[in-house]
This record gives sequence, structure tokens and C-alpha cells, in this order.
Amino acid sequence: MIKDNNNINIAIIGLGQIGSFLYNEINLRKKDIELKTGKKIKIVAISAKNKNKKRKFKIDKKIFYSNPLNIIKKKNIDIIFESIGLSDGISKKIVESSLKNKINVITPNKALIAKHGDYLSKLAEKNNVNLEFEAAVAGGIPILRTIKEGLATNKIKKVYGILNGTTNYILSEMEKSNEIFENVLKKAQKLGYAEPGNPKLDLNGFDAFAKIRILSALSFNTKISKSKCIMEGIQNIKLEDIKIASQLGFRIKLLGISEIINGQLFETVHPCLVSKKTYIGNVNGVMNAVITEGRPVGESVLQGEGAGPGPTSSSLLSDLLSILRGNIKYPFGIPSNKRKLIKPFNNNYYSNSLYIRFEVKDVQGVLSLITNRLAKYRISVKRLIQTPDKKNKKATIVIITHKTTEINVKNCLSIFKKNKNILRFPTLIRLYN
Repeated sequence: MIKDNNNINIAIIGLGQIGSFLYNEINLRKKDIELKTGKKIKIVAISAKNKNKKRKFKIDKKIFYSNPLNIIKKKNIDIIFESIGLSDGISKKIVESSLKNKINVITPNKALIAKHGDYLSKLAEKNNVNLEFEAAVAGGIPILRTIKEGLATNKIKKVYGILNGTTNYILSEMEKSNEIFENVLKKAQKLGYAEPGNPKLDLNGFDAFAKIRILSALSFNTKISKSKCIMEGIQNIKLEDIKIASQLGFRIKLLGISEIINGQLFETVHPCLVSKKTYIGNVNGVMNAVITEGRPVGESVLQGEGAGPGPTSSSLLSDLLSILRGNIKYPFGIPSNKRKLIKPFNNNYYSNSLYIRFEVKDVQGVLSLITNRLAKYRISVKRLIQTPDKKNKKATIVIITHKTTEINVKNCLSIFKKNKNILRFPTLIRLYN
């Protein structure tokens, strides 16, 4: 709900990479925005943790607030951008307080939406304002708007893809440059694709997992799932795995997957071996790609940059124009009271073919120990590659299996933690079916 028909007051809270870029973009594109919406916009308040931090633009100290909550109390605000990025704390307080005060909110904060999206969307509906979060998923790709509007009458049964530009860049660059994980991570940090301090949430899969939960809720008209799911990152992927995968005709990609299986919700994020012949196997660099499968449309593919302030700001401005055009929408596409909880799929029965890499002592009987153990848990070998390292009296054994379940794998591999001839716990990567 916009309080004044022509003059729109905007606040930006959080002036990190994204907030700073957005501040400049809004000031640069005021005339273009007015041309497209008929609205005059003005940034009347900004807030950040550090007022004196060096930035690429000069801060107007007259509109700076040390306490962002005072902006809501003291200024006549129509739209607030929250770009702090916390799942709780000040981020939640700002969004919650804004919605209660009938202020429209735009945020790229996927952690906040994945955790509190149900509550906040209900609050937005109650106060007849928008809660927009296009930028929370897949950077500059308009996937949420596509699902909410473009595919609104389709029954989506599956959504999956590459949802984190940082990890996709690292995996692609390892293959391209033949460099180890740690070196490529430093490159990603220098280029601004990975957090310079602690990139853990990208690398461990959490970032992509928050996004898949938002996509699930939108695609299947459900509440945001809170059930325990498989979430694995790329920290344990070695250059050796990248090379072996390539020789076998695969690439390693971190995929987020959500689908309805037998009426139950299945969500996961983990590295996958995908064929070089597939579309998803050729999405490289910082690119994201999201694929939906539904009726009657069939398969839909959206691809674009998923890391960096430019793509994120593009989605934030898309949300801004939507609000300025007077579109008051349900944040998750349908009313909150129509969205239901859905029973989670039992992850123990998730099945895949597997890539398992063992590092072992080069002694007699190790290979038979491994294959016998696999056979005991009904895991059949499709392909086996053994590479000896005579100099160090070691060997690498790579096994590609036929399809098997998670529970079989978990039980089977547990024994290898204790065997003195297995030098380290096996590396496991699932093949994307």
C-alpha cells in the first residue's frame, strides 16, 4: 500500500556490497523508474553498522540513522529495503516492524525468508502491504515471479538447479584451471564472488538450501518445510574428484532439488555428478540455473548470474517497480491460510547411483574387503577404477555403483571409519539421475 500517489519515500537498511550498489542504482535510475511507473522516488533514510566506513559513494549524513528502527518510527516511509542478511535479530525486527507499520518491504535475505517467511507473509497480508524477496533466490533470475505469475496455473511437480554462484564458480574454475579448492576459493574471494571473511554458508550448502525451501513453498503452495534434510556442501571435493569425473564424462555441480514423491515433499542440496551432455552440466562460472517441471507447460529453464551485487540489485529493482505499479500480492502466491504443511519424504529411501572414492594402503585384500562390504548392503558395482601409487604404497579406488538407497550407503560406509587399511573416510558423490 503506497500512502502518496506520486512521491515515494524509500529507506535502505544495510550498506554492504548489495545495499551500496542498490543505493547507487536507485539514484542513477530515478528518471527511468518514473517513466515506467509514473512515481517519483526519493531515498529519505539509510542505515548501516558503520557510518564512517569507506564506501564508493558519499553518505548524506542528514539521512543516516545509527538505529534503523528509528527510521520506521520517525520517517514517513513507503518502502524499506532490508539488506543486512541475518535470519534473526535486527533483520527480523526491521522487517516485522515495517510490515506492522504498513510499510512495504523488499529484501534479498534468503535466510530470513526461509526461517520466518510464513509468519512474515501472514503479517504482510494482514496489513495489506507487500513482502517481496525475488533477490533471495538465484540472483538476477526472475524465478520467483515466474513461478508466482508466469507459471501460476501450472501444477509444478519438481524444481531443481544450481542455486549458488560461488560454489558453481569454484567447481568450474577447478576444472578449468587445474587448481586445488583452496586456491580457487581465494580467487573467488578476490573477485567478490565469495565472502572475504567467512564463506562457510555458501560452501556448506546452507545458502542453496535456504533457497530450495523458498522455491518449494512457492512451487507446491505449501508452508516452508522445517524437516531435517540432506544438506552437503563442496568443502570435501578435491581436484582429484573433478579430474576423475571429467574422465568419466561428468562434471560436479552443487544441486538443490525439490519434488513431490508419492504425495510427500523431498528437498535436498548436495554435490552431484552430472553428464557433460546435459544442459545443467554446461552451466558454468557464477551462473545459476533453475529448472521447473510441471503441467501443462512441461520443462522450463531460467539461467543467469547468481552471485554479486549487480544481479541481486536487478531483482531488488524489479520488486520495487512491481510495488510502484500498485501490485499488492500474496508473498507466496496464494493466501497464507491456503498454504498447507506437507509430509516430508523419508530420506533413507532416496536412491541414486554413487561415486565413491577410497584412498587405501596398497596391500592385498583391500579391494575384496571393499567389494564384499558393498555386496553385503546390496550395493552393486557398475564400474571400478584402481590407480596404484607404488612410490607411497597407496592406491586410489573409485567405484561407480548402480542405484541404491541412502540407508544402505550410511550403514555400509560406517565400517570404513575403523579399518586401518582405509587411509581416510571415503568421498561420496551422488550421480544425478
